[in-house]
Amino acid sequence: MRKLLRQRPQIRRTQLRNPDNDTRAVRRAKQFGTPFSPREGAPDLSADALAKNGELAKEPIRKCILTGDKEARDHLVRLALSPDGDVLPDVRAKAPGRGAWIGVTQAELAASGKKLRGALSRAFKTSDLRIPDDLGALIEAQLQRALLDRLGLESKAGHIVIGGERLEKAARSGKLRMLLHASDAGADGAGKLAQAWRVGNDQEGSDLKGLTLPLPRTILSLALGRENVVHAGLTDSKAARRVSDALDRWLHFIGPEPTPVPCEKRSQGASALPPEASHDDERQTEGL
Repeated sequence: MRKLLRQRPQIRRTQLRNPDNDTRAVRRAKQFGTPFSPREGAPDLSADALAKNGELAKEPIRKCILTGDKEARDHLVRLALSPDGDVLPDVRAKAPGRGAWIGVTQAELAASGKKLRGALSRAFKTSDLRIPDDLGALIEAQLQRALLDRLGLESKAGHIVIGGERLEKAARSGKLRMLLHASDAGADGAGKLAQAWRVGNDQEGSDLKGLTLPLPRTILSLALGRENVVHAGLTDSKAARRVSDALDRWLHFIGPEPTPVPCEKRSQGASALPPEASHDDERQTEGL
């Protein structure tokens, strides 16, 4: 009976409830240079798709307490209750105890009002809780930190290429899997790399151009442990997918017109791997 319940098709996040779904699919498709249509180009992590693909046991499914949608855990944000009764974000899902999951944007969270308190009271089975006024900002900061740490980890593992000449060479040879630009990158430099990437992917004439991060070069440089990083590319497909997942979750939460507050701290990811760790060991990058 339990197995049958797990495989029952579940409700998916709807376009009406989350109007930027198409934007997320389009963005991911452009990152990887694949054709797209609505809901295509991005991995379908809804519960019914995972069950169909036999991946339900591998991908934990959680329900958003505000919408009721059920999706893969990596699409949602976990909230935890501190011993003092404060509701705090737990983006890495590491805090002990009962958790509550949300999949809404920052604007939707801010507009949830009393509905959020009621949903949290039911999830935590207590009304003795405090919701910080800046909960949305706390979640955004943690999601941004998770992305920066992920970039640091991939840089340490040797999966990230920087430098105009090396990037252009990797792009033209078809080795580039993801192309990122700082928010203050020059249009000429970004355009030159994008053209090289299109050539390497046999997509000349397309709009493949990589993704401009809502982060300036100072923050991108700190994340990668380098100086003056304006453009960066990933040459490993799995690494690109991991970065894309962290980026997608952050961008979805802050919405289509983000106003991010830069995190002025060096990424912890660059030092999170021991020097002798194998690049092929997936366990070294789990949980971020």
